[in-house]
Amino acid sequence: MCDSGRMLTHAETFSLCYAAAFAVHPQLRYRGRRRGRLIWKSRLMIRPHQPGQAAFRAILPEDIDWQPFPAFPPTSRLAILVGHPNEAGPYVIRVKVPAGTKLMPHKHPEDRVYTVMSGIFYIGLGETFDGDTVKAYPPGSVLVLPGETWHFHWAKSGEYVTQVTAIGPLALEYLDPADDPRQHGRQRH
Repeated sequence: MCDSGRMLTHAETFSLCYAAAFAVHPQLRYRGRRRGRLIWKSRLMIRPHQPGQAAFRAILPEDIDWQPFPAFPPTSRLAILVGHPNEAGPYVIRVKVPAGTKLMPHKHPEDRVYTVMSGIFYIGLGETFDGDTVKAYPPGSVLVLPGETWHFHWAKSGEYVTQVTAIGPLALEYLDPADDPRQHGRQRH
């Protein structure tokens, strides 16, 4: 209805809706009607793909390229699955840590989501490594670790593999620089 009390025609309703929508979102374009509803499309919704994500691809377990990572103990491995962890943007990596290996207290600036792929993932929170406080997470577990959270890992019961999803750039800072393998020829604890 309009101010005079008469019903608006379809064209008048469309004109008012379009004018109001366009005033708020100038990128909107009218796309037609479906089941009595106006359909709109926004050019704002079109986003470029992230690097390496413009086409479908699959990464099979046997195709994962495990590499040493300077910030990890020498027997641990990292595989980049999606994205470029050293750049701004989303990335997915996997981390493989052999039995008995400890990653001493450290933090990352980025928020991280860990998914346990295999083995038991033991993680503790805090600035002091304490094997009695680590919690065990079986395969399929998902953990959310806010950025700047001091934590430590231990492959207490055997090798584990985690998948980490985050927004880069990836960084890792050890609480005690003496624990950082990059500082002293990758010595292990």
